[in-house]
Amino acid sequence: MNRDEIFSKVRDVLVEALAVDEDEVTPTASLVGDLGAESIDFLDIVFQLEKTFNIKIGQGELFPEGANITQDPKFVQGGLVTPDGIAALSARLPHVDFTNFAKDPQVGKVINTFTVDSIVNFLERKLTA
Repeated sequence: MNRDEIFSKVRDVLVEALAVDEDEVTPTASLVGDLGAESIDFLDIVFQLEKTFNIKIGQGELFPEGANITQDPKFVQGGLVTPDGIAALSARLPHVDFTNFAKDPQVGKVINTFTVDSIVNFLERKLTA
């Protein structure tokens, strides 16, 4: 399955799970900021992706678990994710681009790094592994 086919299926999942229009689901669209996803939606998205792609997605594999890095005082100081924290996030979630986040690493903005493209990147790696 090529990247365009993966994107098309991801778009269908997100349209269904988030009740958004197809044209809103662009590669750079943030799941939370642009598409209005809430924490409960992430569970539905994972479930729908597993069903659509016939794969198993482990807990914390696609999206981070709540208390892992962003709650660790060695990775967050003064409300900002430290360079070590960004490195840990990048290592744990290689499908997510943290480049823009690193410029303004407010812990509350981590969730905005999860885009449609990060899901496509994840699936592309998962399906070829």
